[in-house]
Amino acid sequence: MNLPLRVYPPDGTAMASHAAGLMLPLWTPWPLPSGWQVAGHGHVGDPANGRATVFACRGPNPVGGEDAELLVVAEEPGTGLGSRLAGLSSPDPGPEFGFGMPQAKVLITGRPTSLWWVSSAAPDRAVYAGEAAGRWIWLILHPESAGALLMEELSLADVRDLGLEVELLKYGDLSPRLQLADDGDD
Repeated sequence: MNLPLRVYPPDGTAMASHAAGLMLPLWTPWPLPSGWQVAGHGHVGDPANGRATVFACRGPNPVGGEDAELLVVAEEPGTGLGSRLAGLSSPDPGPEFGFGMPQAKVLITGRPTSLWWVSSAAPDRAVYAGEAAGRWIWLILHPESAGALLMEELSLADVRDLGLEVELLKYGDLSPRLQLADDGDD
């Protein structure tokens, strides 16, 4: 499936309003890593019956060099937004996914969640996928070296649960990666 992505610019009021109408979680690192800013968010499908959400943020690469960017996708199986942003041609992580020990873990609403490295992703990014609340969760990090961010304890929270705390996040410019993935359909 290659459903259109509706993208919203990074703004606290707009993000809180957008998230309130979503059926799926809109996962954000909570707190954001030091020096990082929100770089946009979006959804696939109707917000109330959506198929996928994406949250973008960017900041200093944990290993130095160019700035890093993190895209967090929550999606219904078969939607394909995570795989599209990962540079894959199939709608899921592929046949080699999920075997053996997970390569990373994040805390999602305080619960440890296993993630596996997606080996078939485009070489300019680090991609990890797993399952949370019966849905795929994808973490797509640019450049590939930004995958080091997952060596630290990373916690994700649903923007819908943050309330007014959404206003405490720092907001920057819209991610070019979201602009490229946006099909322009409203």
